[in-house]
Amino acid sequence: MNDSEIRRQPGTIADILSETEALGFNMASEPKVGSLLAVLAASKPGGRLLELGTGTGHGTAWLLAGMDAASTLETVDVDATVAAVAQRHLGSDNRVSFHVMDGAQFLERSLPSQFDLIYADAWPGKFTRLDEALALLRPGGMYIIDDLLPQPNWPEGHAPKVPALIDDIERRGEFTTVRLAWASGVMLVVRRAVLAQPLARIAARGLDGPIIRTE
Repeated sequence: MNDSEIRRQPGTIADILSETEALGFNMASEPKVGSLLAVLAASKPGGRLLELGTGTGHGTAWLLAGMDAASTLETVDVDATVAAVAQRHLGSDNRVSFHVMDGAQFLERSLPSQFDLIYADAWPGKFTRLDEALALLRPGGMYIIDDLLPQPNWPEGHAPKVPALIDDIERRGEFTTVRLAWASGVMLVVRRAVLAQPLARIAARGLDGPIIRTE
């Protein structure tokens, strides 16, 4: 198996990448990350998904490729020029809604616990406004970030923020995390179910005995 050879790609990817190159935009997600996004989106049938950082729509296309017909995607980017590329190629898909606005403002206006998956590919919701982004996850929801390993296209100020971000997330007891030293460096975060502790107590109970407290 060669994980560098991504054979099944969304049909819109080639045209999106062509326009991306013409714009000189170098922040598109890697194909490996895209294929992971498609798999994770497929694990949330009928889910509500959020992408922070539409860019030219590379990650957006992969998310849509994994989503079922009942799922919806909100995607946000402050840059109207790059977002226009995504809208041209993906705007006919009625499962996706585009928001050309500052990601921090979007997060401030959003209600908590409404998304099953968040792909944070912009500073808001990742290096800033992290609390607000994580609060949007439903129990069992997934939060995905990449660009955690050094990349030549990192903007100024990116590198010193990465270790602090990882430490911050891993200290939060309500989340389970895994880091993948793969592609550009990926971190997958899952919000634990609210009922996990009560269910554990019930499982520890005898047929007729009392619940065993586990604190």
